Amino acid sequence: MLATAIEPILSHKMAGKEEKKGKEKKRGEERGREGKREEVLAVEERMTTDKIKQTSEKEAKMNELLSYMTERAKELKKAINAAEREQKTFPKGRLRISFSNNRCRYYLMTERGDTQGEYLAKERRPLAKTLAQKDYNRVFLKTAKAELKSLEQSIKSYTKENADLAFQNLSEHRKHLVDPYILTDDLYAKAWQSQKFKSNPYMIEYKIYDTRKGEKVRSKSEAILADILLELGIPYHYEKQLKLKNGQSRYPDFTLLKVKTREEIYLEHFGLLDHEDYLGENLSKLDEYRKNGIYPGKNLLFTYETDDSPMDIMGIRKMLADLLL
Repeated sequence: MLATAIEPILSHKMAGKEEKKGKEKKRGEERGREGKREEVLAVEERMTTDKIKQTSEKEAKMNELLSYMTERAKELKKAINAAEREQKTFPKGRLRISFSNNRCRYYLMTERGDTQGEYLAKERRPLAKTLAQKDYNRVFLKTAKAELKSLEQSIKSYTKENADLAFQNLSEHRKHLVDPYILTDDLYAKAWQSQKFKSNPYMIEYKIYDTRKGEKVRSKSEAILADILLELGIPYHYEKQLKLKNGQSRYPDFTLLKVKTREEIYLEHFGLLDHEDYLGENLSKLDEYRKNGIYPGKNLLFTYETDDSPMDIMGIRKMLADLLL
């Protein structure tokens, strides 16, 4: 009878254990599926990032080439104008130079068929210089005008036949329906801004200051910087993960996008520079950046303040506009 009484209890317990095992197995399977989904998302994110970077490099090179050609064309136009003005001042004739006995002699050639010319003595050396300039002027104008013509045709062809225009000339209604093969600067900036990224998980409860972009940051100064970047139209991410060469992660205060060159620039704010421990810690951070190819003034900017020296908001605004716009 005791066995008969215990049997239902044991059966109930066994059923409970089996049910518990089933739930744990189900939760394990769900965690496994979730982990796989996260892996897939991570791979897709890396592929998107790589694609954007590749497009960035190509676009940057094309923009750099176009900028060089434009500046070279301006330089040539200026030089050609100067040469044409000087061309009107040259005397008749040309210069012949003869070498004999380790001596250089200059001759003025004015008559057609004359192979000797008029010898230019030392006191007439300025005339020899002017005639040499005249000969150089003639060759320079010929080659400079040819180069300028070639550059202007290339610039015109690039700007007129630029494949980007195939998308840019679409109506806004069509643009919403089309995936462009080449990202314009605006589209690239939007794609970069919308990237998902890992943010700094350290003491997120200290992120209590609001920005106009709707973020939470750790200090009033960082909120001011974020608002300046937003006002200037400079895309940024706050405390975006940066992987170093040694595999460790750092979280710069701001990662900025220089749209014209599609470079990422890091911005650090040093808010307690007159505190010795803080100063030492951040000097070490700068050394770490340097070892990873991140250099002040190149791809690293920093702002600062002390108890006696507040942040120079106007100066920072100008710096950011000059360097990134």
